[in-house]
Amino acid sequence: MTTNQSMEDKRYYYSAIVRSIYDGDTCTVDIDLGLSTWHHGEKVRLNRIDTPELRGLSRERGLAALAFLREQIEGKEIIIETFKDHREKYGRYLAEIWLPDASGKWQNINDLLVSSGHAAYRSY
Repeated sequence: MTTNQSMEDKRYYYSAIVRSIYDGDTCTVDIDLGLSTWHHGEKVRLNRIDTPELRGLSRERGLAALAFLREQIEGKEIIIETFKDHREKYGRYLAEIWLPDASGKWQNINDLLVSSGHAAYRSY
């Protein structure tokens, strides 16, 4: 790998099952690593977005973001897109979450949270 390669060149895709959702931008997943190997209970932070907190003045909006994310992905099989060895400050992997819509077209849930008004884009 050359030093010219960007982070985009180091993406990894995994099938996963959403086990729980903590808030509008954090969930716990079981990840299928392939070859009958699973990693259970991995917390992931949705990449590039931020949702309102569940406490303080933003609580009502935070609960709405949480409910929206639960409706979209809780208990479902998803695809997560991560970046090799890249974690954020709390040790969670940053992930894009992909789910097919009713027509079978892949939809980015991170972007859906923003377009639905439940999140804003943010760099980490």
